[in-house]
This record gives sequence, structure tokens and C-alpha cells, in this order.
Amino acid sequence: MKKCFKSEILAPCGDMDAFYAAIEAGSDAVYLAGKMFGARAFSKNFTNDELIYIINYAHKYGVKVYVTCNILIYESEVEKFLEFVEFLHKNQVDAIIMQDIGMIDLVHKIYPNLEIHGSTQMHIHNLDGALMAEKLGLKRIVLARETPLEVIRDIKKKTNLEIEVFVQGALCASFSGMCLFASSIGPRSGNRGTCSGCCRLPYDVLDKDGNIINDGKYPLSMKDLMTINDLDKLIDANIDSFKIEGRMKSKEYVYTTVSMYKYTRDNYLKTGKVIVNKEDLYKLNNIFTRTYTRGFILNDVNVTNDKSPNHIGVLIGRVIKSNKNYIEIKLDEKVLIHDGLRIINNNFEYGFNLNEFKINNKQVYLANKEDIISLKVKKQIPINSLVYRTFSKEIEDEISDKINKHVRRVPISFSIKIRKDIPVSLVINDGNYEIELLGSIPNVSINKSITIDDIKKKLAKINNTIYSVTDINIELDNDLFVPISEVNHLKQNILEELDKKRINLYNKELIKEKYTCLLDDYPKVNEYSILTNNKNNITDKYSIIYSEMLDNTIRKIPKVIENYSLYNKNKEYLVGELGSLNKLNNVICDYSFNVTNSYTVAFLHSLGVKRVTLSVELIDKEIENLINNYHDRYHKHPNLEVIKKTTKELMVLKLNLNKYGDVYHLRDRFKNNYKIIKKDKYFYIYDYKETIREREDNYYFNMGINYLRDEIL
Repeated sequence: MKKCFKSEILAPCGDMDAFYAAIEAGSDAVYLAGKMFGARAFSKNFTNDELIYIINYAHKYGVKVYVTCNILIYESEVEKFLEFVEFLHKNQVDAIIMQDIGMIDLVHKIYPNLEIHGSTQMHIHNLDGALMAEKLGLKRIVLARETPLEVIRDIKKKTNLEIEVFVQGALCASFSGMCLFASSIGPRSGNRGTCSGCCRLPYDVLDKDGNIINDGKYPLSMKDLMTINDLDKLIDANIDSFKIEGRMKSKEYVYTTVSMYKYTRDNYLKTGKVIVNKEDLYKLNNIFTRTYTRGFILNDVNVTNDKSPNHIGVLIGRVIKSNKNYIEIKLDEKVLIHDGLRIINNNFEYGFNLNEFKINNKQVYLANKEDIISLKVKKQIPINSLVYRTFSKEIEDEISDKINKHVRRVPISFSIKIRKDIPVSLVINDGNYEIELLGSIPNVSINKSITIDDIKKKLAKINNTIYSVTDINIELDNDLFVPISEVNHLKQNILEELDKKRINLYNKELIKEKYTCLLDDYPKVNEYSILTNNKNNITDKYSIIYSEMLDNTIRKIPKVIENYSLYNKNKEYLVGELGSLNKLNNVICDYSFNVTNSYTVAFLHSLGVKRVTLSVELIDKEIENLINNYHDRYHKHPNLEVIKKTTKELMVLKLNLNKYGDVYHLRDRFKNNYKIIKKDKYFYIYDYKETIREREDNYYFNMGINYLRDEIL
């Protein structure tokens, strides 16, 4: 074997079919959500009863279950959130995945035995962010998908954290946790699990003069991540968990991706070679792909497919003849009735199900490579258009059949002793547990003795279980009789005992502690701050001045930091990411900390953060609720800032928009222009409109806000 470190294959489950698919494909762990608090609110997700069943079922197979509780929690939701967390803990969930740092602190203090994983929504992208997460009590972090492998290696070496990375699936255009696009244009929010997929929409990229400079209409639409060909690099970096994105994907997608990564990982561990199952890859391309990128983790900058945001499929031919309602296709691949096809020619797309087609005017159900098929269509199709298969009924049926056979088994061995004058002993071993059950004392046979063959046949017959018998060891004295029904009874009982043991394989005692937090009491003030890069905007109204570039101000430092050496650790800064809390001593937390509850305020103050800016997604009612609960719980006053007026930073992008030229605006289909500013090597997209909290200033001061901020860049 090449090496002993075996990275976990972590599978997504959006519904019960996907869960069974993940188990059958050989996943080591699954992640999923309940009906509340998960960041994929539009998956089917699971009821509490289903979660209990899933945890028990998965544990029998030695598969771990991680439940996503990875949205921001509002003050009004904390009680229900804690009830759900305790329910999961009581029912032996292996870990919960969280974003909200206040809730992480709260849950870690109350339930010290509960394992918590930091979501990619925490925007951990550097060593100091990881070190801060470790101080929070996290066992594992899911790194930002923009984090390169060399940084991951450094984090792995210099922390005690488990590291989880995405290896396959959809990518966000923006750093996760830093995207406000959906909440800015509608009632949905990525931080609350209801992302509307704004990056998959069409946009014009404009230069300074307003000219359109992009060809493809989808400049923010990311390709799918695929790291399968470089899995050796990720294994050799000792990454603990390989995460497959896809809680909105089908069971066929889950089964195929898990199978493919498991096959490649296991072969590398055995042979030291990266071997990709080409059949699985072909199936995956039929099931779902937006074309592939190796991703920022492997320093691949070719990350967008600006021609289409949709599933592309597999190229199977081209249109060689066309009129208004009829086309002929020359095939490069076989097709079957009910396949889904998409015809593409530049910006032209036409999708349909292949419900009827002909060869030589004869209706058929299957056509092979080199055949020419004819079919009716509902619009004029350009000649030489490419034809892709986006759905294969044959592949779907094949994978469904594999899932339904339930072929995954847990290997076990039996040892049975049938000796004179002592009770029958049956021992079962699964590699984790060894259990012994005793039966009756065997009789001396009068007519017929029990045989080794009788015993083997009875012990080997366990078809209705999750187990497979790999070895049976029998010690049998001569001329003894034991009813074969007794052997069967012992077998059934010992399998039930093993089930119980395996369900509790990862058992962690629920210990409940009291939550405490030591805090200072801040004076109540009514003051104004401004964030600006133009000194002409500064007036006597503002007692606090933030800027990204002006001297003699509190410097706002970037949300993405690779090197803190540029900053004096004792100087005052406005910071927007977790690593700054570990590296700098005198900080004010900006809105990108996504503070939505009083526990997060308290946690940040307990670290020495002198002022906390609340999330721009919080409505006024939730702000008031937050402050009231802070006062009631801690009997102290917080030092809070609220942004009164701003043009929001909607996204922070690592992808290179300058490939189109000198970019200035992004224009949506409603002709709204979003300003683009490049800072260092990242691109920031700003809202097309100004956001203003409508209430009078005194409303916020009276409820307990100390500072109101205007942002005028």
C-alpha cells in the first residue's frame, strides 16, 4: 500500500434516494440537513424522524452523518436552533456544520462533547483564520474553495484541525459567506440558505465607455469543479475529507461521483497511481456537467463557462439537415428513446426529450454511431448545430438498479464452539467489536450428530442483513447434537447485538454545561461614522472616519488577506474576516462578519473587539430584538454600529474579469449597472442602487445603537 492516510469521501444527500445512493456507492460520510437551519433550503431535506433513521442506518455501515446547521441564526430563532442541536446530539449525530460564530461559541460551551465543523460560509482562507477557528473549538473546517493547495498544506501542518475541501461540483463565483447579491435584489439570501443563483444569470460586461466587451452572456457562471485527476496531490497533503457538492443533485449524480472518487482514492492508496474510472466519468457527463475546472485549489484560473450556465451533457452528433419542423442528425454516439437532448449553435439553444425518431423513415427506439436519425422539432434549427445528450434513460436505469440491489456489505466472521459439557459459544467479529453469546450445553447424539456442513450453511445464510460472512471457524467435538434451530437463534440474536453496537459506534455522551461570557459594559453614545475614499465627503458630522486609502483614518483592510505583514498589529483597523481576530490586536468588526444575534456580539466583545458592525441583512425588528436580549442576558451595553446608507459590496471574486478587457460595470437583463472595482488581484462587485435604512436616526440611537455609518465611496 502506498500510504496509510485515507481521506474521507463525503457525499451530499438532499433526499432519501440520494442518501441510499451515497451508502451504496461506498461513501465514508454523508452531509445533509433537517427542515430548518441548512444552507440548501430548496432541497427536500429531512424530518426529525428521518434524521434518526438515517443516523442509525448509516452507523450500521460505519458511515458518519454530518448535519448542516450552517445559516446565520437570528435572535428570534436561537431557542429553536438549540432544541434542534440537542436533538441531533441526543441521537448521536457525528458532527454539525456551522457558519454563525456566535452560535458556534454558544453550542461549544453548552455541549462540549458535540463535534462542530466550520462551514465554508465562514470564509476561512488563510492560516490565521484556521487558528482562530481552532480557538473557537472547531474540530474541522471546510476551507474556502478559493484556497490554494499550498496554503492548505500549511494550515494542515500548523494546526490540529481536520481539513475538508470541496473536490467536485458546483462553485460559487464569490467567496462563500461574502455574497449579498441574492438578498440585495430580492428576499432570498445565501447566508440564510436561499441563494437565488444570481451568478448563473446573463450579464453584459461593460468598459468605461459603456461598450459591451464580453462574448458569452454568463461571465459569472462557474464551471463545475473536478479534481479527480489530481487526487494524489490532495491525498499527499493529508486532507481529511473530500467533499462532493450536490444536495440539489439527483441520486444518480451522488452515486456516480462517490463511486468515481472512491475508486480513484482506493487505487492510489494501493498502487501509488491515479486511475480514473472512465465509465463513471462518461456517466457523470451524461448526468450533470457545466464543463470542468481543476479550481483555485489547484491554481486553475480557467474557472468560468460564459457560454451556458446549464448542464451541457455529452456531444452525440450534429444537425446535417433542417427545415421549419424537421431535422436530421448524424450520430457520433448511440441514442435511445426518452433521452434528453440539447441543440446548441453559438447563443442558440433548444432542449427536448427524444420521444420519437426515425431511421430511413422507419420509427425506431435505438440508433447507433454513424446512423442518421430524423425527428420533428418545434422551431427552426441552424445547420451544423451541435447535439448533446443531457439525460440518458439507460444510465439512469442502470444506476437505479445498482442502488436498489443494496450490495454494500459489512464483512464479519463467526467462530462457534460446540464442546462436550460446556455451553455452545458463538462469537461474531466485525473488526470493531467482538461479541460472544452462549447457548445450551449440547447433548450426546443418539441417532444423528450435528455436522460442520450443517453449521456452515446456517451461519452463512444472512441475506436479509447488511453483513457478509468472510470466515467461519468451527470447533466441534464428535458425537454431539445441537438443534440447528438453536444455532439459527444464536445467529439472529448476535446479529441484533452487533447492530446495536454499530449504531453506537461513534457514541458521544451528551454533557450539558452552563453558558457564560465575560464582557465589558460600553458607554451609550450617539455618534456617526463614515467609510469613504474621498476626503471631500468628510464633514464635522462624523466622529469616526474609515477609509481604504486615506491617511489619518481607521483603515479598512480587505476581506481576503494572504499576508498580514502589511499591517501593524497594534494599530486600529476595520476588519472583515476571521484571521484578523487572531493576528491583530485593535480591531473593529465590519458587516462581513455577518453578525445577526446577540451571542455573536458577545463573543466578539469577549475577544476584545471594541466595536461590532451588524449584518446589513438584518431588518430593524431583529436589531431591536438582538439589543434587548443582550441587555437582558448580560446586563451590559454592547458597542454596536449599523450601516445607515451604503452601496453594498455584493461579491468578492477571485475569477479574473479582466480577461474581457478593462471592466467597469456589469449590466443585468433589467439594464441595472453594477460597478466593478479591482483591488489588488480581486474583483469587487457593488450594488447598482444605494441602500438606506428609512427610519430616523433617533430610532436606532434609542434602541441602543452607538454608531450610524454612511458609506460613500
